[in-house]
Amino acid sequence: MPAAIEIRKLTKQFGAKLAVDDVSFDVEEGHCYGLIGPNGAGKTTTFSMMCGFLKPTSGTMRVLGVDPFEPGALKGKVGVLPQDAVLPPSWPVGSLLTYYGQLSNLPQPEKEAREVLDRVQLAQTWGVPAGTLSHGMAKRVAMAQALMGQPPIVFLDEPTAGLDPKIAASVRSVIRDLKGKQTVVVSSHNLQELEELCDATAILDKGKLVSAATMAEITGSMAEFRVQVAKGEVPMPDLRALPGVKEARLEAGNVLCVVYEGAAEEVITRTVGLLASRNVLLLGVWRGKRLEEKVLQLTV
Repeated sequence: MPAAIEIRKLTKQFGAKLAVDDVSFDVEEGHCYGLIGPNGAGKTTTFSMMCGFLKPTSGTMRVLGVDPFEPGALKGKVGVLPQDAVLPPSWPVGSLLTYYGQLSNLPQPEKEAREVLDRVQLAQTWGVPAGTLSHGMAKRVAMAQALMGQPPIVFLDEPTAGLDPKIAASVRSVIRDLKGKQTVVVSSHNLQELEELCDATAILDKGKLVSAATMAEITGSMAEFRVQVAKGEVPMPDLRALPGVKEARLEAGNVLCVVYEGAAEEVITRTVGLLASRNVLLLGVWRGKRLEEKVLQLTV
């Protein structure tokens, strides 16, 4: 089965500036896919080309098997939340979403508008002028617009930027619910969020693709695990003497990194057992590198 999005040798040039340079990757159907990169990496330009907003200088792209730059090719097939979406200030929210539904030829635009507002927990804003909404509420209304009609692909640019933790968590819950039903592409600087949500990701730096793989492949390692220490003194000599432990070190943020050989579950069990016996309190254990560490390693 072909991928939902296929990108081959994609390049975008603005005058003398090469913003995206020979980028290729696939987004599998039903996956949540992350676009990652520091400022100036070409992430936003790539995102804009995937949405059909920008035409590439060269290369090819297929979205659901069609050329996204053919007139009307993506109508009804994609929903988009731009990073800095601006809503018409005088329009009541419900009327605005209903109008968007009419533009998309949805059979029941008002019903659809009410349903997506309910999904982002803003049913109470139906008659409220869009210009009076807070930043967080306006962001969620813009996201509701992207969800109308249950498009096969949803593009979300910084979906939780500027939101308070509780509302950001509810937005992540909406994204999590889309997985497996729709294909979701998320561009974000929030690496912890992407690690939690995404099945796979592309990492860009200086316009080039430096990695495209599943999240497990990017963060996983067969030879190391980490323990978040909450409180207590880690007995490093005793830890290094445990069977299977090749190296142990404390990293920034009170994180214990253990490089091992042999069966992971056995070494992890010995390590946690030793720490517990010395009254060291733990917050969590994970294998491999965190996404943030990997991105920093790849984009130096």
